Amino acid sequence: MAHEKLSVRRQCELLGVARSGLYYTPVEVSGEDLAIMRRLDELYMEDPALGTRKLAVVLRREGREIGRRRVRRLRHKMGLLTIGPRPRLSVPAPGVQRFPYLLKGLEVTRPNQVWCTDITYVPMARGFFYLVAIMDWYSRRVLAWKVSNTLDVDFCLEALADAIGQAGCAPEILNTDQGCQFTCAAWVGRVEAHGIRVSQDGKGRWTDNVFIERLWRSVKYEDVYPRCYSSGPELVAGLRRWFGRYNSWRPHLALGGLTPEEVYRHVTNDGEAA
Repeated sequence: MAHEKLSVRRQCELLGVARSGLYYTPVEVSGEDLAIMRRLDELYMEDPALGTRKLAVVLRREGREIGRRRVRRLRHKMGLLTIGPRPRLSVPAPGVQRFPYLLKGLEVTRPNQVWCTDITYVPMARGFFYLVAIMDWYSRRVLAWKVSNTLDVDFCLEALADAIGQAGCAPEILNTDQGCQFTCAAWVGRVEAHGIRVSQDGKGRWTDNVFIERLWRSVKYEDVYPRCYSSGPELVAGLRRWFGRYNSWRPHLALGGLTPEEVYRHVTNDGEAA
């Protein structure tokens, strides 16, 4: 509600927001754009190194009339970045704090030593959501996840709180990419307040967070793409079912045929099998 004594112009000046944003009416994403975004997401899962030029060529070969600018706009909306070198990589954005990658050469020997997190785009039958998950690096157990229809940091902070609540403790290290959600003051401040050391992937190095990148591929090809959810509640129910099965039922060859839940729960604090 507008303040009785302050004009809208003055309120916007105090809050540091553009006055034009108050009068903006969101435009619904067209069905054609949603179909293209789903295909871009599939192509990203198959080859994250494809740039906008090649993607536009691929889509035109598939019968879609689309140019590079439209591809770039839709990928930006999805939060996707091409994996590969970019010019002036060493120049950080103004005011953004960068952190080193702490996992190189580190021997991870127990649960809650290292966690990792990331965000991915989730296509729907009509519309889309974003999904964030927090995973224990040692056991591959997904400790918490949340969905949101925006890329604000709030749902990431909620997932972090849930993960700490589920684990009963905070990890020693939390690894992320260099996305704006994980470099903003709200996220870094919350992580450091729990005594967690911040680790960040190198720019364009998806292999630095490889376990959660593999998780995205699994959840999309095994659940999201085949089911093509039509509503938010349906998506949440489906993901709850899939993550429950992933944690507690599905054996992992890398874990000796055990499930993430078994490895996470049945390892002592010294890192030895209980």
